[in-house]
Amino acid sequence: MGKVEVFPLEGIPEVRKGSDLAGLVLDGARRSGLRLAEGDVVVFKQKVVSKAEGRVVRLEEVRPSVRAKRLARAEGKDPRLMELILQESVRVVRRGHGVVITETRQGFVCANSGVDQSNVGRGLACLLPEDSDMSAQRLRKALESRSGLRLAVVVTDTFGRPWRNGQTDVAIGCSGIDPLVSYRGKADRFGYALRVTEPAVADEIAGAAELVMGKLERIPVAIVRGVRYSRGEAGAKALKMDPAKDLFR
Repeated sequence: MGKVEVFPLEGIPEVRKGSDLAGLVLDGARRSGLRLAEGDVVVFKQKVVSKAEGRVVRLEEVRPSVRAKRLARAEGKDPRLMELILQESVRVVRRGHGVVITETRQGFVCANSGVDQSNVGRGLACLLPEDSDMSAQRLRKALESRSGLRLAVVVTDTFGRPWRNGQTDVAIGCSGIDPLVSYRGKADRFGYALRVTEPAVADEIAGAAELVMGKLERIPVAIVRGVRYSRGEAGAKALKMDPAKDLFR
């Protein structure tokens, strides 16, 4: 592994339903003097992908169910927001201290089903893309078609982590890149055969990109260059733990 570089793509305008994200990225790169290169990984914040796909809801149009009202009272949340959280989930994993951990319809375990009110406007809530891997694939194909380059795309969101305080960005969608690198069966320098070592390279890329995108800087896209990765279409779904192996279920 050589040098890895991460470039923030500044100047992306406000994204709305139907916005051409691939076009905005290529235009933004030209304006900033940043030329995409073969093998670059283009990293998108989930929120701009969701906005472009129309996954923004007006809370005034949400009618909370009896269950949503009950849970909202218990956790001190807006009942309309709770209704969206329940609609986007297949189960409530745990709740308490004002936090609701759910398993989403895509299979992610995260706070509030990924439903978020930040950076979308007053009275609005943003939902995760319906299929983040498909979103990443569409973006990759559009970028490759227009640039003539072979690229990868990672869609990220901010998740908490078991056993540790704080949050970090992780991959919720990817295309053109295998999200996992397996070292199983290979020997270390002392001859020990590795059995479970499997770095989540897509998550590592997401975390690196977040360092330049930040939370308040209005930089929704970054370019990561120099990462050695394998091409693939397993998608971020390959990062989800098999329920049969999940010791915390």
